[in-house]
Amino acid sequence: MPKIKSSFVCQECGHEAPRWTGQCSMCGSWNTMVEEVGPARRSARVATVKPVRLGDVELEERQRLQTGVREFDRVMGGGIVPGSVTLVAGDPGIGKSTLLTEMAALLSDRKVLYVCGEESPTQVRLRADRLRVSADAVQLLPETSVDGALASAAEIDPSVLIVDSIQTLHLPSLSSAPGSVGQVRECTARIIRQAKETGMAVFLVGHVTKEGAIAGPRVLEHMVDTVLQLEGDRHHAFRILRAAKNRFGSTNEIGVFEMHGDGLQPVDNPSRIFLPENGKPASGTAVVSTLEGTRPVLAELQALVTPTSYSTPQRSATGFEARRLQMLLAVLEKREGMKLSTHDVFVNVTGGLRLIEPSVDLGITMAVASSLF
Repeated sequence: MPKIKSSFVCQECGHEAPRWTGQCSMCGSWNTMVEEVGPARRSARVATVKPVRLGDVELEERQRLQTGVREFDRVMGGGIVPGSVTLVAGDPGIGKSTLLTEMAALLSDRKVLYVCGEESPTQVRLRADRLRVSADAVQLLPETSVDGALASAAEIDPSVLIVDSIQTLHLPSLSSAPGSVGQVRECTARIIRQAKETGMAVFLVGHVTKEGAIAGPRVLEHMVDTVLQLEGDRHHAFRILRAAKNRFGSTNEIGVFEMHGDGLQPVDNPSRIFLPENGKPASGTAVVSTLEGTRPVLAELQALVTPTSYSTPQRSATGFEARRLQMLLAVLEKREGMKLSTHDVFVNVTGGLRLIEPSVDLGITMAVASSLF
């Protein structure tokens, strides 16, 4: 029987240490070292793999799978690449499961295996009925063991495997709880190995922390091929899908959806939802044109400038970088003589859009000046 050993693993970066420390020596995070116990690895014979010339590698022409969800295919780079592993993350209730259920139902000509670790098959069926989609081709598997899920996938041989969520899967040989760094890392590694061997496309649903970062070890984002983030306020209808990482396409594209009672509906013209409906000019607002990938988008900027009641004036930005806002305010005060050091400044980008283009700076300054005067 192998000797049981324990180590302390950082929940942020996955760094292992032989003993507990208050601060991770790798990433510097505090109070993130958690003990994980597992059997010692036995020495195994290493299989020898011969190197091959890059020019001798045979290319396999595999067509991307079109999901039928236009905005989703746009962010993915034109469709799903067979054998790829995609991580879909977002806040609770933002619509991750809804989006993947719609996608699975539209792939009616392909086999789809949906591993539901958080919900029962009845709950998934109720969601499909609410979305008014036909999911007869989708096979549900209520399983939390990664070995059981992969065994079923090997038997069914699906084109697409959906795991909802990766934090609920566990490896029985590890004694740590599901969702821990070791469990997430090892379960993901096994799923990726089978996906590359069989050509099965995999979607992993991931949780996020209260700070908005993807839960689990940072290495999880490095292991997968694509990282998608579904953003938005769950109390509002608009959702934005971004690719934080994409080995098979651009990371500059966004997908815009509108949440209805029957699911997420793609929005072909995002400017329609980012601009005011009445079209009337108002003090403290400006409309800017920006590029999101290859798509031009019109967005409205809102600024509110009020006299401060604090010794240090407040500076708040939603959808815009706070440090850039502080720099622009300093320029306005230095070059234009605007007395902003005695005023609170609040800037907001409507529709939940996040703008990073430098061309937006002019619109920000004009909105601030409009609100001040």
